[in-house]
Amino acid sequence: MAKPDNRADNEVHLQEHINHTLAKLHAAEDYLDEHADEIKADEKQAIEAKNDRRKESIDYFIAEKKDEARD
Repeated sequence: MAKPDNRADNEVHLQEHINHTLAKLHAAEDYLDEHADEIKADEKQAIEAKNDRRKESIDYFIAEKKDEARD
């Protein structure tokens, strides 16, 4: 039997995802700031691409959180 859909804490979970993703984003930016001249160009590019995906995820989480608030 399927579990009932308990959406009561979805906003809390989405905020946790936002916070965690922001922390990872900032940590990666700090790493780049400190070590940009020490790392290979392809590693720098990979980190920047991952941060772009993190920014997209944050936008998605924020949109989902707004949707949850309306329900």
